[in-house]
Amino acid sequence: MDTAPGDEVVVVGGGVAGLTTAVVLAESGRRVRVWARETAERTTSAVAGGLWWPYRIEPGPLAGAWALESLGVYRELAARPAETGVRLVEGVHQGIRPAELGSWAARVPGLRAVAGGLAARLPVIDMPVHLAWLRRRLVRAGGTVEVREVTDLTAVPAAVVVNCAGLGARSLVPDPAVRPVRGQLVVVENPGVTDWFTRVDHSSAASTYFIPQPGRLLLGGTAEEDDWSLEPDPDTAAAIVTRCAAVRPEIAGARVLAHRVGLRPAREAVRLERQPLPDGRALVHNYGHGGAGVTVAWGCARETAALAFPAA
Repeated sequence: MDTAPGDEVVVVGGGVAGLTTAVVLAESGRRVRVWARETAERTTSAVAGGLWWPYRIEPGPLAGAWALESLGVYRELAARPAETGVRLVEGVHQGIRPAELGSWAARVPGLRAVAGGLAARLPVIDMPVHLAWLRRRLVRAGGTVEVREVTDLTAVPAAVVVNCAGLGARSLVPDPAVRPVRGQLVVVENPGVTDWFTRVDHSSAASTYFIPQPGRLLLGGTAEEDDWSLEPDPDTAAAIVTRCAAVRPEIAGARVLAHRVGLRPAREAVRLERQPLPDGRALVHNYGHGGAGVTVAWGCARETAALAFPAA
């Protein structure tokens, strides 16, 4: 294996966790390369709904802290929505009570109880636009992105290897604790919906949500554990439209633009830790973010950078 300079980092994984971590490291002066099995627009991150909220992620207290740190960044990025893909949008989480949330909720600006749930003006991230922006920001900071598959983390020639492989960590680490939670979306022409809406029943694989994005409306969704299928199911899609139209009837007649499926990288707890390698190099893990990868991206990225270079 070639020797790598002491500040050189290879980030494995090109989704939102990998690109955000690479940006933080590159802007701190490190030499950063991202090695990704596929381009960002083909990752799970690209098909995510993009609403900021710590959903299906553990442990709760740490996730809340990472989410709040990321919220601060997204609120700043929302000043340039066309460039960054981030906007602040009003909406309602139906069926959620403040008492059900952790202490982090008290620090979310404008989060308030309303009839039947909680309302807030939260970041909504247009993921294809945001991922492209992250990549441009990384390149400006001197980083590079390569489509390159990794089969052995310890063989990557870098002083520090950062594992942001998401669901890929199941075979790459290997870590059998990482499991897919399948999410299916229907993309429709927006019939005039300006607010987001969610209603989640944690006892069911089905949920109801719609999220307005520029030029389209995302309808969801599902949370099907241990389901690896990336093929959209027509019956599931029809049921999603029906559930959303029960909340906003105008959705029923909206023209369908696309069907999307993503596999959330679920784990009983996010793995964010430094692992010393036998040759003295470091491997830092940052994966297992479940349904909240974009929500915790900046908080996890900054903690990953601190673990990668603890003396910095």
